[in-house]
Amino acid sequence: MRFSGQTVLITGATGGMGESHVRGYHAEGAQVVIGSTPGRLETAHRLADELGERALAVRLDVTSERDWAAAVSVTAERFGGPAILVNNAGVQNPAATVEDTDPRVWERTFAVNVTGQFLGIRAVTPAMRRSGGGVIVNVGSTMGYGATACYAPYVAGKWAIRGLTGSAALELGRDNIRVNALHPGVVETKLITEPAEPGGRPISDFYDPTPFAVPRMARPAEITAALLYLTSPEAAFLTGTELVVDGGLLLGPALPPLQAPRAGLAGVA
Repeated sequence: MRFSGQTVLITGATGGMGESHVRGYHAEGAQVVIGSTPGRLETAHRLADELGERALAVRLDVTSERDWAAAVSVTAERFGGPAILVNNAGVQNPAATVEDTDPRVWERTFAVNVTGQFLGIRAVTPAMRRSGGGVIVNVGSTMGYGATACYAPYVAGKWAIRGLTGSAALELGRDNIRVNALHPGVVETKLITEPAEPGGRPISDFYDPTPFAVPRMARPAEITAALLYLTSPEAAFLTGTELVVDGGLLLGPALPPLQAPRAGLAGVA
């Protein structure tokens, strides 16, 4: 029960990874605040009802300063303020070249994926400082380490999260507030398996994990396990850290089975 008595505020908490994170923290004793967009608020309330008195659903459009202020306030009233913030909310842009990307899509993707995290850090910092510290994790992506054609808004936003994380870690370290980033690879959630817009094609139609060291997509619970570590006392010396959980995706293709060099080859002592 690593998080007994601690309050965790999670954005995008009704999605595939978000719900996994909520359940993971709750199972380890935390009080969980389930941040949800207005359109998913009923789902958030059902999840909170299922989990019981240590769970609370709140409306949280991460692009809204008003929603952030209200969410932090009601969290403090119910549980005493957030000790951990998980900036998990994110959206994927429909596949399009830069030339064909509607500027409104660019702006919306950045508003949720980057500005939403910036506003979250601003909103929770005073409360964390008053309580003696806390932990913030910004959820990024392995797309923040490279580039992918037709997803420029998403890719650029994930690169931006890396810079935001580092700056915030430097600014808040002496307040005993750690800020880290978690970068999943391709995770088996609706963001990957369902199209970003009606009539489109999901990312899973284009992604083949078989060349990589771990030849499958990640499971949400595996990302949750990494998140729990980053926010636990065991990670107390980590800030500004970028933890990549991608099954070797960024390393590139792995050698096929039985073709790796073996001990005893000529020239090996």
